[in-house]
Amino acid sequence: MKKLLITRLLPDANLAFARARFDVTLRETAVGLTVDEAAEALAEYDAILPTLGDAFTADAFEKAKGRIRCGVLANFGVGYNHIDVAAARAAGVSVSNTPDTVTDATADIGMTLILATCRRAGEGERVLRAGKWTGWGPTQMLGIHVTGKTVGIVGMGRIGQAVAHRCHFGFGMPVLFYNRSPKATKVPALQVDTLHELMASVDIVVVTVPGGGANTGLIDAAALAAMKPTGVFVNIARGDVVDEDALIAALSEGRIAGAGLDVYAKEPYVPPALIGMENVVLLPHLGTAALEVRVAMGQMALDNIIAWTEGRALPQAV
Repeated sequence: MKKLLITRLLPDANLAFARARFDVTLRETAVGLTVDEAAEALAEYDAILPTLGDAFTADAFEKAKGRIRCGVLANFGVGYNHIDVAAARAAGVSVSNTPDTVTDATADIGMTLILATCRRAGEGERVLRAGKWTGWGPTQMLGIHVTGKTVGIVGMGRIGQAVAHRCHFGFGMPVLFYNRSPKATKVPALQVDTLHELMASVDIVVVTVPGGGANTGLIDAAALAAMKPTGVFVNIARGDVVDEDALIAALSEGRIAGAGLDVYAKEPYVPPALIGMENVVLLPHLGTAALEVRVAMGQMALDNIIAWTEGRALPQAV
């Protein structure tokens, strides 16, 4: 029986399925593998089911060089910027992820953040829970009307298109997008030539690009400076896509109206400056946090491991 390491607690259905087919070691912690721990895991297990925060970096593969037993990293999640795919391939380790299963759930969180930020929902709940609500009034907590506003999507992949669908059909929002390559869309949408053109042209910016690589720091001070002072910024991609210091500066100086964030550069650390801002909605990486979605993600990762054990191509290879 192949030895499988699962680096985080998964839903019961996934664990039962895995234990029936593999010799499973389960890490019941929310803390990711360090580089040294990842290197040891590569040497000890036939297959690993990792996720965000597990440091399968080039250094981890180098530390495990000559001892690598692992043949597959079946990542739990669509984002895999915590895995150096080139180093994995050089070491003969296959890598997969879990696209498709996460699309709708992540897009739903994008809409949650758009609405909560524009309509000051988080701030309003805090006022009410603190006993500070004195009653309804015509000028009470006026926010930004979402319907009909122009949304700009950075990265028009599966999730970007799902956000566009919700914005266009649900809220009558004109859709603009920036993508490095030409992209056809099912929803009426206009592709613009540059990121800064997009940031300057819309009322709400939603970031959905993959993390890591060329996208690290994509949303920098210059990109944020292009936004309207009434603009709202939403990130459901990866934290490393955004220069958090630049975002904090833009918010604190009133150069943009607000932000909704589900991801952060150094999770689970969230800068105190963001926590202290009333015009920022903060979620603890809830993008795919629905039981049926997480079960589907786990099953997809396990299916990729089974494909590897049977000598088949990985269905969701990256």
